[in-house]
Amino acid sequence: MEKKNCRKAYGLALVELGRKYKNLVVLDADLAVSTHTAMFKKEFPDRFFDVGVAEQNMMDTAAGLATTGKIVFASTFAVFATGRPYDQIRQSIAYPNLPVKIVATHAGVTVGADGASHQTTEDVALMRVLPNMSIYAPADYYETFKLVVSIAKDPGPAYVRLPRPSVPVIFDESYKFGRGKAVVMREGGDVAIVSMGTMLYQCLEAANLLG
Repeated sequence: MEKKNCRKAYGLALVELGRKYKNLVVLDADLAVSTHTAMFKKEFPDRFFDVGVAEQNMMDTAAGLATTGKIVFASTFAVFATGRPYDQIRQSIAYPNLPVKIVATHAGVTVGADGASHQTTEDVALMRVLPNMSIYAPADYYETFKLVVSIAKDPGPAYVRLPRPSVPVIFDESYKFGRGKAVVMREGGDVAIVSMGTMLYQCLEAANLLG
């Protein structure tokens, strides 16, 4: 079973987008190596902004850049991307419907080794109640790459949650990302399993056990 890291797919997607869009900028909060935004920083240092451990400032800065016509990606760990700067996201990004893409890594309990302070299970709930916010949880490496490239030019804000560890590869390079609809992975008549994000692999395994 091949495993690949979604964070790496994100970094590679940013580099590809950076080559295509000269107005694309990336912000991080002192975690560029962990989020893999460092890949963008290496190639486009003049379009990368590390605000330090100041997530509130990062979101307000992202909003300001978006008002000037920039394509903005802002990243940190999920717990720090949604909890600490929630007011800034709500007031400065969601309500004005600005095109800021918040890509949060180390989501859920996939960051278990870092302890409870770095885990978050409430991030999706927090983002769901915000106006104009689109939420994405890709299942694997290839879906992450295609998703990030696809949403870059969307006119409104988005929240993307990524896991820390490498996860099983489900799709391949030919995968075409589509939004706002379910993807049927397997037909059946006895039970329906609905999943999102990296739980998809476990659900497919469960389906195998059920026959």
